[in-house]
Amino acid sequence: MNEDLLHILEHPNAELLATGFEFTEGPVWNPTDDSVYFVDVRRHQQLRWNRRTGTEIVRENTGGGNGTTFDNCGRMLMCEGRNGRISRKDSTGIWTTIAESTPELKINAPNDIVCRSDGTIYFTDPIGRQFPSETGVREESERMTDDSRIKLIDKSGKVVIATGALEFCNGLAFSRDEKILYTSISFRDERCDIEKRSGEKCPHQRILAFDVSSDGSLSNERVFAVLASNEGSIPDGMKLDVEGRIYCTGPGGCWVFESDGSLTGIIRTRELGSNLAFGGSDYRDLYITARTSLYRIRTKTEGIA
Repeated sequence: MNEDLLHILEHPNAELLATGFEFTEGPVWNPTDDSVYFVDVRRHQQLRWNRRTGTEIVRENTGGGNGTTFDNCGRMLMCEGRNGRISRKDSTGIWTTIAESTPELKINAPNDIVCRSDGTIYFTDPIGRQFPSETGVREESERMTDDSRIKLIDKSGKVVIATGALEFCNGLAFSRDEKILYTSISFRDERCDIEKRSGEKCPHQRILAFDVSSDGSLSNERVFAVLASNEGSIPDGMKLDVEGRIYCTGPGGCWVFESDGSLTGIIRTRELGSNLAFGGSDYRDLYITARTSLYRIRTKTEGIA
């Protein structure tokens, strides 16, 4: 299936690890128990998979749990898209809210999340989400905000708007040195769906890059790559490897770009991917959440967690 990518993959085919879900998302590797955690967005569940015990539910009622990561203290963070908040799990397993709407700053539907080594947390807050509709745009009466932005939680716990208005911002990933923050842009508006249905290549599905300053602020917004395609799905979750390649789930599979933005190829899976995470003892196992399933494919290069 992926023979043209064997210079970066150990094997051309992704291995199916678990299936039977409604919409998988938010994978993250936890080295403390050698497990990959992921969510079923529509069932409002978080699950854990490892080779010893298989799959088990570890959290119910996630409030549309989506992007998941760890903070610089090793505590799990989750975007609760339906609840419009960011939650954190403490050492006792209790989840608490660390960011939600206030009269001064509204949060709509947090989608994906990353944490810098200094403890600053960044999350995408698009105008809607991928469920329950295919486009994921909320009805106007449901929206807390009228635009999509990246927001951050600073080290004091204050939520700050980090960017100007964006098109539907989705996945997030840092470069290895944390000097660049990437975000995927899933679509502009309903015209993107019309373009694809008519067989056109939608040019609005992109990856943007921002410079990250020492104080955490973002600047120099620019287009890193374009995922122009008439295939199904949208640019979504992203991760980088130590050589600077970007892996981004998108139309037709997982798109792999070199550090200069040139396209290496597309990793094809039996279902369209939504997000991904590197894991395993050497971080060369690439876990891909794809619609109803969880897949794994072995890479030749170590990934960045």
